[in-house]
Amino acid sequence: MAVNCSAISESLLESELFGYDEGAFTGARKSGKPGLFELADHGSLFLDEIGEFPLPLQGKLLRVIQEQQLMHVGGSKVIRFNTRIMSATNRNLWQLVQSGNFRGDLYYRLNVLELTLPPLRELSEDIFPLFFRFITERDSGEATQLTEYRSLVEPILHTYSWPGNIRELENFVSVFRNSLEENSTAEEKLSLLKEEISFRRQRLAMYQEKISAT
Repeated sequence: MAVNCSAISESLLESELFGYDEGAFTGARKSGKPGLFELADHGSLFLDEIGEFPLPLQGKLLRVIQEQQLMHVGGSKVIRFNTRIMSATNRNLWQLVQSGNFRGDLYYRLNVLELTLPPLRELSEDIFPLFFRFITERDSGEATQLTEYRSLVEPILHTYSWPGNIRELENFVSVFRNSLEENSTAEEKLSLLKEEISFRRQRLAMYQEKISAT
């Protein structure tokens, strides 16, 4: 089971994670609803964007993880579960702890095995294979043709730092494919590729310049 902690409002996140009983709040299901911790019993729960988890709920999250038991919102029955917890964030949790925006005890409870995933710009050898994969998923014929021009395509892709990592690359492939004219030649595809990458480089440079100015 997975939940994006930044995509759900604080008022709903608690009931999504821990479940609720009938009549817990206006609009609640008559039969109540189990939370993700229960649904992931004897499995895994992935808390994505944990750095965005609301500070007021962090104490309850810590208690639930520590005790491996919870109570529904509006409920009084203790529910036990056995769930492996995984989390991810693109923010520096230690800095958030130091600034008081993330509980230190929750940080230490989650930080059992820490894995740091390098940004795509540090994995240049993966850029073209990923690009090829995303193209293949949309048009295998297109992918075959682009593979023949790998020596030209790969250097173009490497001129951009991909700050949005794999998600940005996948989005870029969608934009690239949707911008192609029907029956485009290889030269036209390469030209479009250069144009799209150039646009992203310029946009990133403008953003970085704006940030530096502030």
